[in-house]
Amino acid sequence: MEFTISALERQEKYKLLIGCIIPRPIAWVTSMDASGLVNAAPFSYFNVASIEPMMVSVAVMRRPGGERKDTARNIGETGEFVVNMVDVHNVDVVNLTSADYPPDVSEAEALGLELLPAARVKVPRLGASRIHFECRLQQIVELGSPVSSDLIIGEVVHVHVEDALYQMGKIDAAAFAPVSRLAGHSYATLGEMFDRPRPVYDPLRNRK
Repeated sequence: MEFTISALERQEKYKLLIGCIIPRPIAWVTSMDASGLVNAAPFSYFNVASIEPMMVSVAVMRRPGGERKDTARNIGETGEFVVNMVDVHNVDVVNLTSADYPPDVSEAEALGLELLPAARVKVPRLGASRIHFECRLQQIVELGSPVSSDLIIGEVVHVHVEDALYQMGKIDAAAFAPVSRLAGHSYATLGEMFDRPRPVYDPLRNRK
């Protein structure tokens, strides 16, 4: 099967992308508007962007007509956000925050989510998460013409990890039990894990 992208409708492109690029980690983002209203929303167009400086990226699709979603607007205005990681223990409430709440309604308040203070930013963390990345906005890259997505790149300035998840200098993946997004309404857990050591190039062995 081959696809000519110019011949595809938007929904066809969407289904192709989210069906092929799986599993996707989920950023449960808290942001805050100028009045202090806390927004909480999940985004699965999320990943590591840089190690030094430590950065993550979150792509937030715009609403029909090009209007920024609350998360992108808040981050653009305040320059701060927190990525709260998603696991088997909080995925149900994470899903509830994906509803299309009005801009003047806080998902955190409406759902009774526990808010915890951050160490380096004003935006609070979510108590339902066990790993948090406090971020300051590095840049927003507007994608598309007309603009259809805001690629948010944030510098991580502080990290919180529950003690039980950090063993011998690394995250215990089994204890973390992260949840990822697939296509449609589907999510996935880690499942079977296996190792493949990275090979070392040997010029003698590879000589022809």
